[in-house]
Amino acid sequence: MTALPDRFEDIEALEEFMTAPTPALVRDLAGLSGDIMVLGVGGKMGPTLARMAKRAAPTKRVIGVARFSEKGLPERLESQGVECIACDLLDRAALERLPAAANIVFMAGHKFGAAGNPDFTWAMNVGVPFMVAEAFNASRFAVFSTACVYPFADVTSHGAPESTPRLPPPGDYASSCVGREMMFEYASRKYATRTALIRLEYAIDMRYGVLHDVATKVFAGQPVDVTMGHVNVIWQGEANEQVLRLLAHATTPACAYNVSGPEVISVRWLATEFAKRFDKKADVTGKEAPTAWLVDTAQSQKVLGAPRVPLARMIDWVAEWVGRGMPSLGKETHFSSRDGKY
Repeated sequence: MTALPDRFEDIEALEEFMTAPTPALVRDLAGLSGDIMVLGVGGKMGPTLARMAKRAAPTKRVIGVARFSEKGLPERLESQGVECIACDLLDRAALERLPAAANIVFMAGHKFGAAGNPDFTWAMNVGVPFMVAEAFNASRFAVFSTACVYPFADVTSHGAPESTPRLPPPGDYASSCVGREMMFEYASRKYATRTALIRLEYAIDMRYGVLHDVATKVFAGQPVDVTMGHVNVIWQGEANEQVLRLLAHATTPACAYNVSGPEVISVRWLATEFAKRFDKKADVTGKEAPTAWLVDTAQSQKVLGAPRVPLARMIDWVAEWVGRGMPSLGKETHFSSRDGKY
């Protein structure tokens, strides 16, 4: 990784830095035969992940697949060397016409609005994974999952390790995410498909994420609820890098890796840190629960190394960005929810 900047002048500078590949990523992708396809490339992380993959492996085809509801996204990705294919993954015939890429990053899913649309949530989070795992059973997979497949962990612990039984709190989203993992695990056992399940907790960049949620509330003088009082976060550039590198560590049967930062972070402490930077007073409400969604990242650190962007630098970056009134994606994480309803 290049030297960490003090700030990002604009979105272009942010994404240029965020998608710069490390020598480790270049090496790992060079060791994989075949091209890379990103299913669900249109989300918050997909565009920068695909761009990073192309920068790290310029001789490979990198194919981005999504419905592409965001205007201009296909053209932007194409200008960065990423081939784009518009596809509704719920359409089995259209899905089966996609290229048989040797390496697939699966990012598709449905979270926000899940509580009011449970059948669609289960179709996207379980039905689509089953069809994809069947149709591309000869490929190698890195599958985006979530810490929500775990029960809440004690906030005085290091978080849930990968061996923790998947007993998520109530809610269609968390339960269907367990189903997504099960579909890929089934295919991995049936077809010997090499698969890595990526249990991600809270990637952040300047425009969204837990840090952005807390910072914008503090800056606007709005209350910060600390009932869900502890979180893990990781810089999005490093989360993308780890996911791509874990393609090289996919196994059969499927393996799982927690991906996040190593710290168990107090939301109350975050609010006070942003208040200091904004020279404001943090309005904190609620009382911290003794448990939260937390993950132990010892295994991924052993394989990939520790994250290189420290928490303090991420806080500084977000405070500077929010303080200047720079663009937001307008997508809250709803990290404070404890009932599983999104």
